[in-house]
Amino acid sequence: MASFDCSFPDVLTKLHEIEFDYDEGYDFEPYQEFQSAEENADWIKAWTGNASLTGSEYRIFGQDGTGGYAAFWLTRPDKDVLDQPIVFFGSEGELGVVASDFKDYLWILAGGLGPLEAIDYDGEKITPNADFTAFAEEHAKDRKKSPKEILTKARKEFPKFEESIRALCK
Repeated sequence: MASFDCSFPDVLTKLHEIEFDYDEGYDFEPYQEFQSAEENADWIKAWTGNASLTGSEYRIFGQDGTGGYAAFWLTRPDKDVLDQPIVFFGSEGELGVVASDFKDYLWILAGGLGPLEAIDYDGEKITPNADFTAFAEEHAKDRKKSPKEILTKARKEFPKFEESIRALCK
């Protein structure tokens, strides 16, 4: 099985130094490096029941408390990992696109949502997080949007993500 570099881009390492406080609505445990190719293969096979998959198109960077994974989905050829969409695979079958790229993801966090919360978000009022907002303003000031705007854009850009993954399930 081919392996890949598990080290994070510097900005993702810095992001994961901020506390994801469960009491503030973040059910997320950030990793310090990407999950290995072997772990990806084991995970995607277990999640889908499909032994032919490798998971090589994902870079998992954290999980929720039940073991659902947040990942970069490497679907844009020749683009950096930070320019790829972010998706979530829940432990109970939850599935969805969280953001079109890392900069939009920063504003999801700033808006008060973690990856799991983002895929279930229905537009209700949430409390923004000051630490994540400061980070987003430093690293993605030009992309400031509400979580609802980001999720609408991501779902419009990748409307068949969930359907295509479910089709892989055995």
